Amino acid sequence: MFNKIKLTAFALLVSAAGVAQEVEFTEYDLDNGLHVILHQDNTAPVVTVGVMYHVGAKDEEEGRSGFAHFFEHLLFEGTENIERGKWFDIVAANGGSNNANTTQDRTYYYETFPSNNLELGLWMESERMLHPVINEVGVETQNEVVKEEKRSRIDNAPYGKIIYSTGINKYVFDKHPYKNSVIGTMEDLDAAELSEFKAFFDKYYGPNNATLVVAGDIETEETKEMIEKYFAEVPKGNEVVRVSIEEEPITETITATEYDSNIQIPAKLFVYRTPSMLERDAYILDMISSILTDGRSSRMYKKMVDEEKTALQVLAFPRSQEDYGTYVMGALALGDTPLDTLATSMDEEIYKLQNELISEKEYQKLQNKFENRFVNSNSSIQGIASSLATYNVLYGDTDLINEEIEIYRNITREDIKRVANEYLNENQRLELDYLPASDKEQPKK
Repeated sequence: MFNKIKLTAFALLVSAAGVAQEVEFTEYDLDNGLHVILHQDNTAPVVTVGVMYHVGAKDEEEGRSGFAHFFEHLLFEGTENIERGKWFDIVAANGGSNNANTTQDRTYYYETFPSNNLELGLWMESERMLHPVINEVGVETQNEVVKEEKRSRIDNAPYGKIIYSTGINKYVFDKHPYKNSVIGTMEDLDAAELSEFKAFFDKYYGPNNATLVVAGDIETEETKEMIEKYFAEVPKGNEVVRVSIEEEPITETITATEYDSNIQIPAKLFVYRTPSMLERDAYILDMISSILTDGRSSRMYKKMVDEEKTALQVLAFPRSQEDYGTYVMGALALGDTPLDTLATSMDEEIYKLQNELISEKEYQKLQNKFENRFVNSNSSIQGIASSLATYNVLYGDTDLINEEIEIYRNITREDIKRVANEYLNENQRLELDYLPASDKEQPKK
């Protein structure tokens, strides 16, 4: 992700009023297929312009991993009308900030400006879509940037292979491109020809594979006119064929060991392959995570950190994705605690979820947490813009920004028990020992 240019003279965040306010929006399509979402909020003179492309690491060719993430960087290089290296200067000079990020499923670019610079933001994003300069100089420059990012975020970062899944997904996925990391391999990027980068852009960065979001201090009709002015001329791209690869179910425990030269404290992880983010069960797994490790009163924290004093830290979280998800739970060993001891404690907590309904008190506390999270998720213009784009591109339902909380409200204690039994089983998981590199020649705990 690109370093942020700090917004000068304007605050980015617009606070919520303490209760969840319905996010009103207008959406429509241009003739070239670009989907447009507009959200008008005139409470602060700030506007965010974002474009989400429905392309991520899963869309890459075999042997060319890292292309989507590479384009997150490359498309800041410059355009026919924006001089190379000047993108960030233009944004900063006009009191704005910008950033971009890539996942397995999509890539998102955005600028946040004082609202009198709305037209500038629209022009810049139309330039990125219509007139990018993709040449050897830009590719070579960004290749070095990506290599340094990989070194700093994964290779030289403690637990980097857990945080970025490079030490996880290769075991959980066999055929699906989710097995590859978002950042890809340097060998693949080094081997790619310029023509391949140009072909990747032509295939995935057309308006019919994108959603434009404009949120903040705007006038809707005036904004529509600007969008028509800058984006209507972008030619429609080819229809994108979505990845459609089914994995066979995991039916036997996968065991693996990963070593990390940046750590001294080993960790034990259980990783499960789970349903698409579109499935209701993905929301239930999110709630299970909160039960297990959200705060000092959570089950795994109270038991393993406070009472047994076997774990320094505990974790449980779903990684929701468009085709499949993963569910990760684990613990960092305290002192000389054997990893098998951590595994036994985690299994005991899973067993409780599978065989006992959570209490009414715990259930109500859980609902309160998710209500609070829902309110906070729409507390900034920048966050609203990102959510609108995400719900449209990945869920196909923009109004989930208002309605998703109802899914959580309708989850029952019985649902939690059912989902724990359906997905969190020993024969359906990866059991990963994550060890210091210094342990490589020593017997595993």
